[in-house]
Amino acid sequence: MSDPAATSSTPPGAGRALRWAVATAALVALAALLYPRRAEVPELRPGGFAVDDGGRPVPIAGELAPATLVHFWATWCPPCRTELPELVRYAREHAASGPKVIFVAVGDDAAAARAFLAADDLRLLHDPAWEVARRFHTGKLPETHLVVGGKVARTFVGATAWGDAAVRAEVQKWTASPARPAP
Repeated sequence: MSDPAATSSTPPGAGRALRWAVATAALVALAALLYPRRAEVPELRPGGFAVDDGGRPVPIAGELAPATLVHFWATWCPPCRTELPELVRYAREHAASGPKVIFVAVGDDAAAARAFLAADDLRLLHDPAWEVARRFHTGKLPETHLVVGGKVARTFVGATAWGDAAVRAEVQKWTASPARPAP
């Protein structure tokens, strides 16, 4: 019988080099798949038109202060009904020193929203077709966006404990003057 290595046209060690090249390529591909990447989040630039109690269109951009909490809620949303009184207290406590708070009733009856808010001193707007909420990428209620310098800096999804010291510190971090963190 003849020796297979003697009749092969492949140079000695070529199989090992090929296996090494394939293994290296596989490792590089695996590393590329598993390497941590920063998630690309679309920059939110608030906008659109809500409606005031009289049915007149109101541009959201015109309502924004240097720091504003834009709160999306509805009277038919149980977590919203629980959270709202605490956010109303927060808004009143921080009216002079904290962020402006805008309450946006989404997909709700305007009269029911005004009656439930029961606060004529606070800004209430209406978003009957979720048009403004969609521009903020709001997917569920309640949801509050902290807008600093015209950009969404922080989003609070779900009922938030506005009386909690950690939540207040988070908002304060973004709204402290003169040097605000970059959104």
